[in-house]
Amino acid sequence: MTSSQARPVVVLGAGTLGRRIASVFLAGGYKVHIRDPSPQALTAAAGFIDTHRPAFTALTPTPHPTSGIYETFTDLPAAVANAWLVIEAVPEILELKTDIFGEVDRCAPADCVLASNSSSYKSGLMVGKVGESRKEQVLNMHFTMPPGIRTVELMTCAGVTRGEVLEEMRGVLVRCGMVPVIARKESTGFIFNRLWAAIKREILYILAEEVSSPEEIDLLWANMFQLPESLPPCQLMDKIGLTTVALIEDNYIQERGLDGRMTVGWLRENFIEKGKIGSSCEKGGLYDSHPASTTASAQKNREQTQALYLLDVGLGSNNTDITQIPTAGRILRFEPSTGEMKTLISGQSLPDGVDVSRSTGRIFWTNMGRATSTHDGSVHSAKLDGTDIQTLLPPGSVHTPKQLVVDDGAGKVYFCDREGMSVHRCNFDGSQHEVLVRTDCLPENKGDMTRWCVGITLDTFRGYIYWTQKGPSKAGKGRIFRAGIDLPAGETAQNRTDIELLLDGLPEPIDLELDEQEQRLYWTDRGEHPLGCSLNSVDLNMSSQSEPQTLKVEVIARHFNEPIGLKLGADGKLYVVDLGGSVYRIEDGKKTLLWRDDACYTGISL
Repeated sequence: MTSSQARPVVVLGAGTLGRRIASVFLAGGYKVHIRDPSPQALTAAAGFIDTHRPAFTALTPTPHPTSGIYETFTDLPAAVANAWLVIEAVPEILELKTDIFGEVDRCAPADCVLASNSSSYKSGLMVGKVGESRKEQVLNMHFTMPPGIRTVELMTCAGVTRGEVLEEMRGVLVRCGMVPVIARKESTGFIFNRLWAAIKREILYILAEEVSSPEEIDLLWANMFQLPESLPPCQLMDKIGLTTVALIEDNYIQERGLDGRMTVGWLRENFIEKGKIGSSCEKGGLYDSHPASTTASAQKNREQTQALYLLDVGLGSNNTDITQIPTAGRILRFEPSTGEMKTLISGQSLPDGVDVSRSTGRIFWTNMGRATSTHDGSVHSAKLDGTDIQTLLPPGSVHTPKQLVVDDGAGKVYFCDREGMSVHRCNFDGSQHEVLVRTDCLPENKGDMTRWCVGITLDTFRGYIYWTQKGPSKAGKGRIFRAGIDLPAGETAQNRTDIELLLDGLPEPIDLELDEQEQRLYWTDRGEHPLGCSLNSVDLNMSSQSEPQTLKVEVIARHFNEPIGLKLGADGKLYVVDLGGSVYRIEDGKKTLLWRDDACYTGISL
């Protein structure tokens, strides 16, 4: 078998997965035939393919291949007559799959490869009507749900699939923008489903034994395995040390009466006894070596495909009816890898600050209210898909809430209230609402912009809260402060004595972000050019050695159009949105425009 741009890839079945599989190969530049006995299914598949071409093309390596052409068929022999690859994606009925494979074997060229998308059945169960000479060209090719999930598991058919067939299919899938892995032996559940089955099984044991609750299990998972610095499982075992891993497993084996020959016994025989005990060892462990680029590369891939959550305040030219502006705000999800922008929630009143809780799978955001003078600000949350909207703090409980940050470990959100001249926090459900800093509580000072609190970030490790007081527009009176994350004993939000002035005389500082490990503070500035409309940073490691005003401000990037929202990615990339309708990624001082339209963006989160 040799992959071909001239001969077609044939997808049997035009359902949800079939049309997505067809889109994958079209994105790689291949000619595709889609066969289904239902003309209606073929029409629906064609509509999906035509609509989603850009999303699939964006996944392919650059330079992107020219998208392929496709035809639809109701007749199977005509569809497969000149095929080099046929993938069945028909219903999970073994007899049906067996019959389909037999018919393809009779009608397709001798060098054609047969693949099953089934995750329930091994392809070896489907080849009863396939000739012996074809069986070494049969395999499982299990897609999940592209383009959202790009992994594809390839699995040998009863161990007889030729190795070069598996390797060539791996290369074809990479060209198509997928992430292929190979199961070299037949395995019920392939690779991932076996991993997931073990995780599910142990979670059910924990729940059945009343050791923990679903909420606590998910909280632990998010904070152990979903943090930017979290290691994948084999690297984590190498870092812990395989000797330690074996000793821990010995305890489970003894307590539960398990057979350890295929776990700890295998680990000791193949690694520990050979001196391969982990990443601290010269011989390595499960990995032969751990180049520094391994984790960095994995992180880079995660960052490139991670969705961005954006706030459109609703002031842009997309609103032709000015009376609708007070409820024209939106929360959107943007996929940098595909360029897809999707509205999750609409009808919001001037949304400004947004952050995501990975432990709960929820978005949190602030609404400034129908106008900045109406004292009807509020705080809300929803699931990541925009459903289950909940109100933490109802309209009127705060004045004009601005940037918001999540403390996932403590289950709290922090935000600034601009005209309310204060810094707040509350629990994820809105309870225990506290004012942590109050710059003035006198109504006559509400118009004093030097007291307006706007941007906020946290250093949970060292116990600090940072915030901006922006000052009048483009006046050069902006300041950045910090204080303890909790009120000092016996003090109030208005008279607390631990507030430090870090920076003064800034053009107009807005949103904040902090690299806790490097102790570098970042902020957007809406002030006048050339120092304003910029992204800036300062090294906080120097704050103990210098007077606040002498800390050296570095301009990271400039020439934005009223920048507001700011987010720091785990790999050091910075993301900025501005009122000019632009979404930027900044890396090593270079601005990359990810998106531009006529919205007015105020908030961003990963």
